[in-house]
Amino acid sequence: MKNISIVGGGIAGLTTAIALEKIGLRPHLFDATTELHPVGAGLALSSNALKAYHHLGIDDQVLHAGHPLPGLRILDQRGDLISEAPVPTAFPNVAVHRADLHDLLRSQLCYTTVHLGKQATGFTTAGEAITVHFQDGSHFTTDYLIAADGIHSAVRQQLLPSSRARYAGYTCWRAVLENPGVSLPAATETWGVGKRFGLVPLSNHRIYWFACLNAAERDPQVRNYTLAQVKQLFQDFHAPVTAVLDATAPEALLHNDICDLKPLPRYAFGNIVLVGDAAHATTPNLGQGACQAIEDAVILGECLRASSVPEEAFRRFERKRLARTHYVITTSRRVGQVAQWENRWLIGARNALFRALPARLQERQLAWLDAVAFTGE
Repeated sequence: MKNISIVGGGIAGLTTAIALEKIGLRPHLFDATTELHPVGAGLALSSNALKAYHHLGIDDQVLHAGHPLPGLRILDQRGDLISEAPVPTAFPNVAVHRADLHDLLRSQLCYTTVHLGKQATGFTTAGEAITVHFQDGSHFTTDYLIAADGIHSAVRQQLLPSSRARYAGYTCWRAVLENPGVSLPAATETWGVGKRFGLVPLSNHRIYWFACLNAAERDPQVRNYTLAQVKQLFQDFHAPVTAVLDATAPEALLHNDICDLKPLPRYAFGNIVLVGDAAHATTPNLGQGACQAIEDAVILGECLRASSVPEEAFRRFERKRLARTHYVITTSRRVGQVAQWENRWLIGARNALFRALPARLQERQLAWLDAVAFTGE
């Protein structure tokens, strides 16, 4: 194959590079940072992501870097159970610090040429050649381009100018800290009135927490909230929420609005293809953002293995991914809307309904996620 390049060195880009190496390719990878340093805190990888990493032969390393999750419990503000996700059987769920996963993926690269400090601003074409332009004024010419440059992808915005991140209606704070001595046998998410609080155990005796609040988009007051103000918002939540917030260092606090992409009509554009958040950024309510990016990487690699014509492989990848990723985006957005309800009567009815739902419905959802097939056919 001719030159193939990846823009974006996050989970999508790094996993894609590994998948390409597995089929004998030696891609170029470009990342905006001057060192491959991830932004973010913790994340949960569902069984479908572990299944994908098993296909690449690195699931054991991912499990070692993370903390197995026996399940996810949805609680009300008092701490009473609303719903509990079933435990997968074939491959486990695992919580991992984004930095740990990032370092692991980087360590797996053997033949990828990594270029740092290269933020893609767009591209031009001449015949079949693609020239990627970077913020520092440099450029690189390649035959095939994989855009893994995130929700604000410059490549996607050039291909689909109307596609922009859309606000989900709530904002989020996150942090990772040393466990202050609280018992956390499973991941939990507490649904309050227009706000939520999640707790996830990580490896090395750490905890990842996140807190969501209904707010206006890019609200300057909310954006500047201190940790003390976040504590005030969740002071009426059940234990151990307050204890975890009390143990959090102010400098550990991260904040961002929650956004996704309206489902796109296509991911393949001749010799260019979109993957990960550049293609189908989703809200985090199903825990599938990183998981779908990981699926992308493996399936794209298998499509390229199965076809001697990369443009056809990109089209085949698109056909295999559109419906599944569209479903994740749409369902995750709806779950977030329901979880962030503010009407107390509706909240009571919602919680009662969730408690009455038969377990087989959640098992069906789990089976759907696990049914992904990593083939290029």
